[in-house]
Amino acid sequence: MKRLLLSLAALAVALSLPAQEMRTEKNSTVKYTAELEGDFVVVGGGLAGVCAAVSAARHGAKVILVQDRPVLGGNASSEIRMGICGAKTSQDYEAGILEEMQLRNFRYNPLQRYTLWDDAIYSTVVMEPNIKLLLNTSVHDVVMDGERIAAVKAWNINAYTEYTIKGKMFADCSGDGILRLSGAEYRRGRENPKEFGETFLQTGGDDHTMGNSILLQLRKTTEDHPFTAPEWAYHFTDDDFNYDTPKSTIKGVKLNYKRLTPNDNNFWWIEFGGLFDTIGDANDIQYELKRIAYGVWEYMKNHPDGRCKNYDLDWIGSLPGKRESTRYVGPHILNQHDVMSGGHFEDVVAYGGWALDDHDPEAFHKKGIISREYPAPIPFGIPFDCLYSINVPNLMFAGRDISATHMGLSSTRVMATCALLGQAVGTGAALALKYGTTPAGIRKDHIAELQDTLEDDDCMLPFRWRKVSPLTLLAKTAPANEPLRNGIDRSYDGEDNGVLVPVGDTSMEYSWKKPQTISGVRLVFDSDFIYRGKRMRKLEATTERVEMPKKMAKTFRIETKLKKGDWQTVYTSGENIKRLVKVDFPEPVKADAVRLVVTSTWGGGDAHVFAFDVK
Repeated sequence: MKRLLLSLAALAVALSLPAQEMRTEKNSTVKYTAELEGDFVVVGGGLAGVCAAVSAARHGAKVILVQDRPVLGGNASSEIRMGICGAKTSQDYEAGILEEMQLRNFRYNPLQRYTLWDDAIYSTVVMEPNIKLLLNTSVHDVVMDGERIAAVKAWNINAYTEYTIKGKMFADCSGDGILRLSGAEYRRGRENPKEFGETFLQTGGDDHTMGNSILLQLRKTTEDHPFTAPEWAYHFTDDDFNYDTPKSTIKGVKLNYKRLTPNDNNFWWIEFGGLFDTIGDANDIQYELKRIAYGVWEYMKNHPDGRCKNYDLDWIGSLPGKRESTRYVGPHILNQHDVMSGGHFEDVVAYGGWALDDHDPEAFHKKGIISREYPAPIPFGIPFDCLYSINVPNLMFAGRDISATHMGLSSTRVMATCALLGQAVGTGAALALKYGTTPAGIRKDHIAELQDTLEDDDCMLPFRWRKVSPLTLLAKTAPANEPLRNGIDRSYDGEDNGVLVPVGDTSMEYSWKKPQTISGVRLVFDSDFIYRGKRMRKLEATTERVEMPKKMAKTFRIETKLKKGDWQTVYTSGENIKRLVKVDFPEPVKADAVRLVVTSTWGGGDAHVFAFDVK
């Protein structure tokens, strides 16, 4: 609302001013320049960059988020439509800011249209008063002050404006690592398998990478029409796809091939570019992928076996999604052995749960195996030492450009993992600004605070659980409520770790022998991790609507009282669409009891609550 009022105020001022003379080449300019300054500059507006920007802003940093596209979301956006993958087990699904955005999408985009999903992400950013968002703005240069980045230079293609953007801390969430212009150490390609003893790496010591993909989305139909690809597209025959598809002889290892059927297919295997430079050759790669994509659909749709009889092509991507280009070098390089051993790092700040999924650089044009998946532990820890530069003191990174080997990246590159990495980087940057130090300084002196803060913000960290507030532990409560004080904010390993709170006057209550000063509460509601459908559909055109998680509280209130006194309402929610809810009271309250009263849920039944902390 503040932003809207500012806009209306600016409009009122503009209307009150006399009209200026018509602009010509004699009294106006074509190109503009502008200088901006913030605490934390985030380059790249995919899920990693969004989560980095939002987390830093919520912890007090003035953030400038620079995105070179007209929408946020990167590979998850309407422009590319890659599926959001991460941990493969529901108990380990990623929460934090990513889950918040997915729930917002459920509420305001029940038909799951991709363009509205873009705006669910956009809403999460523009509602933060500490964020200045620049869309359509591409960073092209870096200004250095000794070893540190002082500013970035960027061009806005809509406003014809050259920006100089100054900051104290910088994060490269661009995927391609444009802030390598700083002189930061980086790698591109596949390590020699001997360097880290990576036995899953088939070959290496070269500049080959995983390729890019253009996706298709299909529409179910009752009519059947043939499809004709453009003249410049490939025109495939059965001979192009005539090869053996044996299964792996190694237990647990999955071999992937092209999937030329419509069912449950996201067409990731329309992939190309790994033998080329996925940055420098981007335009040629895009053209080749278009040729492949149209040819694939023509082949499938018109095949005499009728495999696509009930489908039409609804959408084809114009922008390829990238898997790999460059990787920065941090104090630690995450590798195959780190992943397979579970990532037991003392500075763990995020986790992965995807397979070591290595795509062959020949990709689509290879007959036979085009990717190998080696199952990884779920979850495995990722350390803070992979998220900041070894030689540029104020440079951090999140997403697919973190400090990892090619094989390590094959597991961490998926977007739900990238979102967690972004939230860790943003929170780490805010702490570095708070203490006037560097990321290396946070690692040395404040890593425990970073970890505690992430857990308080609903980011699970492997091999440990959140610390419950002292006031909560001191309180007396019914035995049935004890799960809320174990610090486990999700069902895990067969344990529910939650409490059912009936709608109405029945409440979840804490009390103390003596009055306590209470400044707020922290709540975690059950947003139904089991339902994976929050991560968008593969079929765009459908009339099936999604629903908010039924056991989440829709409305609730917080009440306090002193001995022999009446209950006083200190907070009443509006319509709640969040799993994590933090309530700060306008003024601290003296009370010897506090309770949560749920007045409605999204499904009409009891609320399922994982955490009720008092602070």
